[in-house]
Amino acid sequence: MRALNLDQLKALQAVAETGSFTAAARLLNLTQSAISVQIRELEERFGVRLIDRLGKKAFATEAGLEMIERSRRIGEEVEGITADMRRRREGWLGRVRLGAAPNILTYLLPPILKALRDTHPTLEISVRTGITRNLVGYVLRNELDLALVTLPVEEKGLVLAPWRSDPMVAVFPDSAGDVPRSVTPAFMAKWPLILDGRSQNDLMVRAWVRASGSEPKVAIELGQPEAIRNVVAVGLGASIVGPEVTQQAAIAGGVITRPLKPALIRVTALAQRRDKPEDAAMRIMREALMKIASG
Repeated sequence: MRALNLDQLKALQAVAETGSFTAAARLLNLTQSAISVQIRELEERFGVRLIDRLGKKAFATEAGLEMIERSRRIGEEVEGITADMRRRREGWLGRVRLGAAPNILTYLLPPILKALRDTHPTLEISVRTGITRNLVGYVLRNELDLALVTLPVEEKGLVLAPWRSDPMVAVFPDSAGDVPRSVTPAFMAKWPLILDGRSQNDLMVRAWVRASGSEPKVAIELGQPEAIRNVVAVGLGASIVGPEVTQQAAIAGGVITRPLKPALIRVTALAQRRDKPEDAAMRIMREALMKIASG
């Protein structure tokens, strides 16, 4: 069986929309006989009636309506292909889908994205946030091209390139007294903790505090690092966060920042599928991210 003819589908849709073979022919700049032939060929191909002629009006049958609905989706895809090819012809570099944790997106990515926009204005960038576990799933399902994830990640289907190594820090409300210069797990275990409850950072912090022999006392679980800082600032507890979170002022009050002893290092890596072909958009994004990799 030959492939469907897009012109035949357009003719069917035009007849149904205008209610007339003559009007459809005028709309598509064809003769009425050409429209009739295209509809007849479609009906003969599938063995069903697609158009009913009632008096001077033409109406799509149930089968015709179903075909028109599907043909509209096909038409949208064809238009998308046409637009993409036109953009590529005009210098469009493509689209890259990047994933990152909210704190990475908030504090570390904006200057990178700004630089990419300045140097590659035809590069289309889509950014999706999430915790490491979800970002890994998005990459494996090919819903993201690249993702910045917190190690460890045990997925053989990924290629992981270390991106940053950052010492995490303890934060306390500025009203806290007698906070040592370096904070130990035993000292942290005395405090009600404000954690995010889901991420790799959360797991790392809990394991670090347990080194004191005590179970962490989690008072509040929040999903946003900047929210954690603000909750600490108003005196509801203490937390351990990445250093980027401490770079901006809290909404109310202030915080005291201290290094950890022993140090707790958060390693962030750039992840992509091992079998993912790398196009120009991915290469440009990966090179931009790795260029500023530091910690």
